[in-house]
Amino acid sequence: MKRNTATLGAAVIVPTLVLGPVFSILLLLGPTKLAAADCGPVSSVSVDAGTKVAGYTQEQLKNAASIMGAGRALNLSANGQMIAVMVALGESGLRVLDNGDAAGPDSRGLFQQRGNGAWGSYEDRMTPTKSATNFIKALQGVAGWELLEPTIAANKVQRNADPYHYQKYWPEAVKIVQALSTSKFSLQGSECGIPGQSGAGNDYPWKNSPTWLQAGATAASTSPLGMYYRECVDFALWRVNQQMGSTSAPFRFLNGNFRPDGQGLGSALTWKAGWDAKGWPTGRAPKVGAVVWYAPGAGGADPNFGHVGVVKEVKANGTYVEEGYNGNPSPDDHNYYTRTVGNPVPSAFLYLPTQEETK
Repeated sequence: MKRNTATLGAAVIVPTLVLGPVFSILLLLGPTKLAAADCGPVSSVSVDAGTKVAGYTQEQLKNAASIMGAGRALNLSANGQMIAVMVALGESGLRVLDNGDAAGPDSRGLFQQRGNGAWGSYEDRMTPTKSATNFIKALQGVAGWELLEPTIAANKVQRNADPYHYQKYWPEAVKIVQALSTSKFSLQGSECGIPGQSGAGNDYPWKNSPTWLQAGATAASTSPLGMYYRECVDFALWRVNQQMGSTSAPFRFLNGNFRPDGQGLGSALTWKAGWDAKGWPTGRAPKVGAVVWYAPGAGGADPNFGHVGVVKEVKANGTYVEEGYNGNPSPDDHNYYTRTVGNPVPSAFLYLPTQEETK
């Protein structure tokens, strides 16, 4: 499983070597604290008798407005308001329910909050604004919640058995919050944890662009992301941008701005250090969209510079399908590839802030 990334290393190794001691310090210190994400404005809400959203009654919309109003009072971002509405959709269908279920017979209200004292009195749980306020305060107490995938952030508050229970309610929550907001906004391209598009096959925008071997190590062979065209790192960084909602110039994440300390993300050799410096999570479990990181020599990767790919599919037997560029020997080295890989082979999986290790 040879991964020929020596050409990439030759192109970017000079700054990497100069900054070597800095990388060592970062690895010893461990990940930095997650910075707060810019996840949209604090959204004002407007709803009256004429407000309509297809598929929802006035009662449901008024309850959504109460949730958003509670969020505004607590300076909650638009992303947070969407999460709160998403949870209420998933728990009660945006209705103030005076009954629980088998898992929680004492659950009540919009958020099906339990009668264990953590969510206030029965009256609190049955009052939309008060129950929403208590949910939002708990959400804001979750470290780095805005960087998490919405359903994961919600689960850390609700603690239901399935952490992905709320995932299917996200599109409707977005629709409702945008419809009830007094101003229009978009979360695309921000660092907040919103579901992105993982792509389909070889959708790399620069698949026909010249490599640095063909055009020389110049601007002619450099992609808008600051990496050389058709290298493993350029494809992986394209996928990162794509999944975070940044699919056209100006791209959100570049070689030169990814790390908060101003250093370049660099060759495949330094990607794990780059993730650590940014404070993004890493782990040992494959997850669709995660960057696969091979240390030098691992799994047949280049002995000097390693390799990066992207998880395209995870199979039931623990293997996964990896996709990427520049992972095959010449003459097919700077083209798209897929291969099935055993889970223990890579050195680490580098997760986007919307992803968490699940096993």
